[in-house]
Amino acid sequence: METTGSATEGDPLKSGEDGAETETAPSAAELKKKSYKEVIGLTKLTHWRTGFFFFSLFLCLTIVFAFSFILPCPVRPQYLVTWNRTFTEAETYDFLAIEDANKDKVMDVLFVLKDTEPIPNKTCANAGLPSPCVFVMAVDGTHGETLWEQPLAPEFHWAQCGLDDETGRTWDCLLSHSDQLTAVDKFTGEVRWQQPQLPGLRSTVPVLSVPDLDGDKVSDVALVATDDTQTQLVFLSGKTGEQVGSSVVLDSTKIANHLLHRTAAGSYYVLLQTDTGLYGLALWRIAAKAKAGMENGLKKDKDWEKTAKATSGLVPMFESDSLRQVLRTGETGDPPNLLLVTGNEVALVDGKHPKTLWRFNTSSVLGEPSFGHFNKDGVLDVVVEEDIGNYTKRVVILDGKSGGVLWEVDLLASPNSPRPGAIHTSNSFSIFVFWGMMRSEANSSEPLESDRRSYLLHPLYSKVLLQSTSFLEHIITFKATLLEGGRHAAYILLTGHEESEGTVVLSKRKLKHDVPGSKVLRIATGGSSESNEDIKEAFSRLRFSDW
Repeated sequence: METTGSATEGDPLKSGEDGAETETAPSAAELKKKSYKEVIGLTKLTHWRTGFFFFSLFLCLTIVFAFSFILPCPVRPQYLVTWNRTFTEAETYDFLAIEDANKDKVMDVLFVLKDTEPIPNKTCANAGLPSPCVFVMAVDGTHGETLWEQPLAPEFHWAQCGLDDETGRTWDCLLSHSDQLTAVDKFTGEVRWQQPQLPGLRSTVPVLSVPDLDGDKVSDVALVATDDTQTQLVFLSGKTGEQVGSSVVLDSTKIANHLLHRTAAGSYYVLLQTDTGLYGLALWRIAAKAKAGMENGLKKDKDWEKTAKATSGLVPMFESDSLRQVLRTGETGDPPNLLLVTGNEVALVDGKHPKTLWRFNTSSVLGEPSFGHFNKDGVLDVVVEEDIGNYTKRVVILDGKSGGVLWEVDLLASPNSPRPGAIHTSNSFSIFVFWGMMRSEANSSEPLESDRRSYLLHPLYSKVLLQSTSFLEHIITFKATLLEGGRHAAYILLTGHEESEGTVVLSKRKLKHDVPGSKVLRIATGGSSESNEDIKEAFSRLRFSDW
């Protein structure tokens, strides 16, 4: 039988052929010795691995602790619950801007003052100006200290801030004063450019921020100005303030108000409030008339242009012979809708297509409506104050979707009461602030300025109001705002005198600070079953959020 030439499983130690050495099995002692050496080698390797691991861990911890001391953790701002800045023998104006003026991510306050020496060693004379002069000032939102001040020639006409966002401009605020237009950097207070006023014209706010028309890669601005016979628009370079192209006549009469609106197609329209209604005029048409130079780069909206009048290019948006106010429903949206107030109604117009979405009948709207979230549908609701006679006003919150009434209350219309405000919370609704006097709290049927109170409304406790103590000072302007993203809701109050010298006070009060001492008023029968302390606790637990 033929056999193979390799060892088989039954013959593992087959002898080698052709004189090869015969393999012999190792003895038990040799196997034991070999195993011992392998164990020793593995043990030494394990020790090296353990040592290397602990060395690496020690090195990482050393680096972490070293950098924790070298690079300090960011310090959170230390807020004062309330602060006041008082200026004697001064004048102030209805202007407040909330901006981050020192890059600490906390909002600061900009305002305008007419004074001789608002802070020590800062006088009009030092700036070569007559006394008193105009000072635009920025104060720190955390503790009220002055960040900067810039003296300007009197008299003050208007100011607007918030003009630097994604535009390439190196300034944020534009002021009209004396016979000059002055652009100011909000971080330093430095004057970036100064140009003479438009000859023979009175410009008004808002300043319109428009795309770059002169090709210098900086967004430009447009001013709407009037004389006794007509309304004109003038483009100014955002970089230098020099006029771009020629002025354009918008209307043969005086226009009551104007806004810049961007359609869903990205086309810009200047909205004009006239004595016959609201109309839109395409920016590309205006720029072409002005021969601004870059008008061909402006987009056109075919849908809007379908309804434009052939002769004037005006797009009818809302016709009324008693139009009083035109407001955006916030700065968000693509595009935001428009709220219109007439002599007999409040109406919401679609920002995408010029059509009316809803109407609310009212014949006597007081002041300017405001916006907030009463419910959680994500649509801004509308706060309207209407005069119902006998020194009484009705505060009404209208549903932003339908125009229906969500909530209302009657208050005595105390003199010098600011417009309502709202601050958004992290729970998708807003806390509303308004001013007046509950009739049950008044000493007489005719309210005095000393009877004025502020009220907080919590949508989840809509049958109660939180009433603060009285404010005796004459209020020039008021804002309810967040000083830091997601936190620190506060009132900013500017009190004092307009058109006469006296004591001017700029103050900040933390919204929650007044809650413990406030009075809980139950405004509806069968109201909330929670105790007064539970309701105050609900206000104290609020967490705020950006819109």
